[in-house]
Amino acid sequence: MNEKQAVKTVPSIPTKPPSILKQAMTVNRKPFPWVKAFCAGLAASIPIIIGLLFGHLEYGLMAGLGSFTYLYTFNIPYAQRAKKLFSVVIAMTILTALGTLAAPHPLAIAVLIGIIGAVSTFIFGALKIIGPSAIFFVLVFAMTTGMPEDPDAAPLRAGLVFLGGALSWVIAMIGYLFEPHGPETGVVKRVYIELAHLIDAVGTEKFNKTRNQVIQILKEGEETLAAGHIPWRSTERFKRLYVINDHAKVIFLYIIEHFSESKSRLPDEAGQFVRHIAHLLDEKKKNSHPTKKILLPFEMDETVFGLFSRIFDADAVLNEPDKKIDLVIQISKPSFKTIIMGAFDKNSIVFISALRFGVVTILAGIIAYEFEFARSYWVPLSCVAVMAGSTIVATFHRAIQRGVGTVLGILIAGVILATHPNGYMIAFFVFLLTSITELFIVKNYGLAALFFTPNALLMAESTSHASFSFSYFASARLIDILLGSAIGLIGVFLVGRRSASSRIPHLISKTIRSQAQFLLVLFSDQGPDFKTDGSREKMKMRTNLNNLKTLYDTAAGEIPKNRKALEYYWAVIFTLDHLAYLLDSCSEQKSRPILSDESLAQLLYSCESMANAADRKISPAVKTVPEIPGWPGIQQELKTLQKSLMLRNLPKEFS
Repeated sequence: MNEKQAVKTVPSIPTKPPSILKQAMTVNRKPFPWVKAFCAGLAASIPIIIGLLFGHLEYGLMAGLGSFTYLYTFNIPYAQRAKKLFSVVIAMTILTALGTLAAPHPLAIAVLIGIIGAVSTFIFGALKIIGPSAIFFVLVFAMTTGMPEDPDAAPLRAGLVFLGGALSWVIAMIGYLFEPHGPETGVVKRVYIELAHLIDAVGTEKFNKTRNQVIQILKEGEETLAAGHIPWRSTERFKRLYVINDHAKVIFLYIIEHFSESKSRLPDEAGQFVRHIAHLLDEKKKNSHPTKKILLPFEMDETVFGLFSRIFDADAVLNEPDKKIDLVIQISKPSFKTIIMGAFDKNSIVFISALRFGVVTILAGIIAYEFEFARSYWVPLSCVAVMAGSTIVATFHRAIQRGVGTVLGILIAGVILATHPNGYMIAFFVFLLTSITELFIVKNYGLAALFFTPNALLMAESTSHASFSFSYFASARLIDILLGSAIGLIGVFLVGRRSASSRIPHLISKTIRSQAQFLLVLFSDQGPDFKTDGSREKMKMRTNLNNLKTLYDTAAGEIPKNRKALEYYWAVIFTLDHLAYLLDSCSEQKSRPILSDESLAQLLYSCESMANAADRKISPAVKTVPEIPGWPGIQQELKTLQKSLMLRNLPKEFS
């Protein structure tokens, strides 16, 4: 294969994206989350209604702050969801008490807002937790500091927020009673659907792009099952999903080994059979339609028959009695300490972003409190909302969206507050605005801000017993929010404009070296008690690769950016990701070949040559990659990596 052919095997990034303004105003096609929106509205309004029933509206509004917990609910395994949301409840409870105690001290508030934002951003980034990150932690703390100063009320306020958060936890966990393994089933089903697409793509130009998609969903499947695993309680359903997901990996590796270079298509029946398995995984539809029989093709060679045999094995798992699926599930995943320490690496964009987040937010807070703006906390809060964008481009999007959404949202809030709502009308508006916010947050942040802004203002102003003046209210809020947005935007642009792109070459080098170390322990004699699965070398490789991919995503959103350099790096990272998956899969096998000292030396030499070239931004010298019996895909990916690094001279910098 020549170098031009090697370039074609790697899907490239889009060549001409639309303008920043057009991107910011784009409404995506994701479906409306009707159930989540309704439940979010209930979680926010029920505490207010309970407070009214007991004659204490202010208590209900205070407990309503805990309802922000529900906004961290996503389609993740219930075992993981329970721990995640409980941690959010505890955090919001502590922040409420802290905000009450810090209220008399403006400078302390500014510093604490920055620390809260930085710590939240770091934890969410390091653990790759899906959710709104720091925004609602900062909001709860900030709104508490804006309440009447009363340090003695800290336990009461914290207790009310805890009760509101506990209610949100219960609402979020109700689905467990009806479909306890719904998220795990959904992801394994998508694994088989993508696997069917890969089978259909064999022999076509779409194969390599589809292969990358399958690797990503396979990783997601493994992570989801690992998150849903409860060591002391493994249900039969979970065990079945675990085994079926393992069979998907076997099918994928077989396809990669035997059909990567194929020029001919596979029989249509193979893809149909895999889709049939995906259909049977859905328990809701399992008995709604009669089982469709798929016949084998009349003619097929030994290799194709081997593929069908592996698909049959996966299908057989679905028909096995529960008693026969008896296995001890062993899931290896990095410890909390390993993940956190990996994110503290000097080249980790997660740590750098969190540090930047904290410094800029503290600056916004100091400016707001020194100049004594009305409701000063809206300035750092708006700064946090804007900086929640994962890249500079995303931050610009947030600034535009928040600016437009805020202006219109303030008008809506002004109209609502001008009617002087009280009692159950406040509960109704909170329910309505929260539900609509959740409906539109998946479409466009600006549309969500249109309803989130009046909702937050309604809750904040309802707890302050000040008289309402629309002109003063509108001008004060608009100035606070636009100033905070501007500070966040300027801070991100000045501090983080080139922080990601400048670190990519070195982290590519570190990733290659960690993969070389893992290769050494995989294919050398480490003694009978050594376990490669879960080893330090494996965890280091995963940490470096995760940091590298996050770094690349951030660099892709920098302004300005060099698209030629981004395409070059994407080809390299694409190959490193595939290689890591093959090494991960190999580590799970009990028997692996032991390479000779000469082969291992050549293997390490070729990897070090590539790592050194990547760090110095030069093309590596061509080195021989020795054969690895039983794992030709690993050898092929190493050769492809060598070619990817030599495709063209890498631009010396992003400009």
